[in-house]
Amino acid sequence: MKIDDAIKVLKDNGHKYTDKRKDLITLLHDSSKYLNAKQIQTFLNDKYPGISFDTIYRNLHLFESLKLIETTELDGEKKFRLACSNHHHHHFICKSCGDTRVVEHCPIDTFKDELPEVEIESHKIELYGLCEKCK
Repeated sequence: MKIDDAIKVLKDNGHKYTDKRKDLITLLHDSSKYLNAKQIQTFLNDKYPGISFDTIYRNLHLFESLKLIETTELDGEKKFRLACSNHHHHHFICKSCGDTRVVEHCPIDTFKDELPEVEIESHKIELYGLCEKCK
């Protein structure tokens, strides 16, 4: 997702456009990995000294409800990144450096074949391992 597209979604849904929100969106856009709240706070604290976790989490919750961001849980911690596209995809996440890449292939048909009597409503597949640099 582009920064301007995310800002448009905010405005179109009646939410204020602020510099903090733009900077948070920009940080998530520019990162090639999922970020935790502490990393986000550290980055934003340079420009907004004393920014609270409450402010960060409130905005992340808003962004998640508007489908502007994707979330995952790594090492028992919730992490965030800007939604990377409008099409269905999955991710590879390096367990060492956190680099995240889009995986276009979706094996959902295999699961449907194995579970013919169920109705699958949604799914999310994440692959974990070591990237070329870290292995």
